Amino acid sequence: MADVVQYRMESMLDELDDLEQRGLFSRLEIAEIVKQRRKFEYRLKRPCPLKQDFLAYVDYETQLDALRGLRKKSVARELKKQGNKNLKKSKSDAAGRRRIVEIYELALKRYKGDIDLWFRYLEFCRQRKNGRMKKALAKVIRFHPKVPGVWIYTAAWEFDNNLNVAAARALMQEGLRVCPTSEDLWVEYLRMELVYLNKLKARKVALGEDEGTLTRDPRTADEKQWRDENKELFMTLDEKDNSDEQNVEGGELRQKQELFEEHGLNIYRTVYEGALEAVPSSLSLRKRFFEILEGTNLAHYEDLRKDILHDMKRDFSTKPEFWNWLARQECDIENMLVDISEEVLDPRVQKAVQVYEEALKSVPSGVMFSMYAEFLMGIVAPKGENRLSSGLSVKYTSHLLEVYERAERMECITEYLACKHVSLYLQLRQLDKARKLARKLSSGKLAESVQLWELRITIEIRCITMNSTLPSDADLQSLFELLRQILTKVSASKSENLWIQGLKFYANQREYFDKLVEISVVILTRDGGSENGFSLSAAIVNFILQKDGIQQARHIYKRYVALPRPGLALYKSCIDLEANYASLGDKDGLVNARKLYESALATYDQNVSLWQNYYRMETKMGTSEKATAIYWRARKILKDAGEFIASTDLS
Repeated sequence: MADVVQYRMESMLDELDDLEQRGLFSRLEIAEIVKQRRKFEYRLKRPCPLKQDFLAYVDYETQLDALRGLRKKSVARELKKQGNKNLKKSKSDAAGRRRIVEIYELALKRYKGDIDLWFRYLEFCRQRKNGRMKKALAKVIRFHPKVPGVWIYTAAWEFDNNLNVAAARALMQEGLRVCPTSEDLWVEYLRMELVYLNKLKARKVALGEDEGTLTRDPRTADEKQWRDENKELFMTLDEKDNSDEQNVEGGELRQKQELFEEHGLNIYRTVYEGALEAVPSSLSLRKRFFEILEGTNLAHYEDLRKDILHDMKRDFSTKPEFWNWLARQECDIENMLVDISEEVLDPRVQKAVQVYEEALKSVPSGVMFSMYAEFLMGIVAPKGENRLSSGLSVKYTSHLLEVYERAERMECITEYLACKHVSLYLQLRQLDKARKLARKLSSGKLAESVQLWELRITIEIRCITMNSTLPSDADLQSLFELLRQILTKVSASKSENLWIQGLKFYANQREYFDKLVEISVVILTRDGGSENGFSLSAAIVNFILQKDGIQQARHIYKRYVALPRPGLALYKSCIDLEANYASLGDKDGLVNARKLYESALATYDQNVSLWQNYYRMETKMGTSEKATAIYWRARKILKDAGEFIASTDLS
């Protein structure tokens, strides 16, 4: 291996001498370059070099070559000032790029299946224009014929760089034969054909033989109608009366324009029908084809648009996603870039509402109602800076409430719809209606919906605190019964917010707080504690610590630790608590922390971080004898002690 590396280093001598002679690098810099290259060469000659070794070498050589280029320009400027000629090309100019190509080829021999590496190499060849692009593209197609992106990239290079439309078309068609179900290939093929046709048309327009473009006017039908009705506002300043001559020329140009539009229509239909035959069940493909149609000006545009929508409705009438997309074609307020008046917006919203109503007849489901409600919520309370006037907002607010009620009547209510319905009443500041609705919904089939119960408890607490500063015993008892009703049904990990709400509200009510603690003991005995994330027992310990002090906190955490499965999260929280008190001089803190570590390690003896933290604590606050004993215990017990030993903090 050393001989091979030495041979490769010696082959760089001419290049390095040239760099020094031209004044681009000093002798010390060249020595550093040799050192770095030798290190990379040895990495590549290992029995199993990593992909990252090759990429690191490429990055280094790329940066080095970029620095060489900058310094060469600087030297050239100095020579020009002195009146000398430009620097001639030498060995060092191409050596860097040649070496990068060699590294890539070595990497690709070992990692032939890494498509990302292939694309990095292709981008390098494309940017440097080193004449290797065709060979590289042929190789990647041979190794990855089933990757659609390879065919698209190759065809795009032929189309954009080589200006070879025939080769690009042949590549795309071959790709479609190999990957007939690729949506990206079908879409890019159609785009390529239409772009080429548009370029031909642009050339005719530039020569004065045609007019117009295949790109569709983005203005809506309403805007065009208003413009036509107000033609007198847009009269040209240089209008002349050459109507007969203009009519003749206009007729000829119109015929030529129609030829291009007809040709574009034929291309679109051919590709569209082929895509439908290959991928008949893809809604996303139909959407992408429709978007392309919306941006092009083809013959019989309206008829083609109706045909595509008819086909989509026939094939996807049972999919809520199709109906949601169809409605938003009529009015997608989230993507509107300019302010629109109510007079223009209201008819669009009405059309979208009609689509949603038709959808509910075909797909009466919770998902469809959710999409409908989300659309109306975008009208009632739009995101961003644009705000609607109160009239339109009120109109569709009542309609939105009606949609929620219909979902409930048709038994299509979901947790999402129920929560949104209640939240809407809260936004409208109708607290009583929100309270009644939350009670009703949480007593039915959504009785175990945690999100709905969170809303209900929040509303109940708000009602109690609004009526008086000091809640009555009846209010306290009523709310506690509600909490107990839901908390005993679901696990602690799912009801985090409910527990936090209850603990905060009853923090100063000793009787009810103790009852919540008893409920938590029952639940944790049944479900066990949390290994990570939210820990109910740790949360209660923190509440008691803030309220009653460390002694009461120790009393309650010892009770939780004595449960069958207290959970690692509780151990960690209590250890941090005792370690903090030990660092403040509490004599019992270190003793209790050790007991907690020993108790935790009895269950989690393969947890490396637990052993590491135990060792660090003894190193900082304990004795060297105990720290050494823990170190050797960990090495003996851990099956894989490498991470423990290699930890930089263990010193």
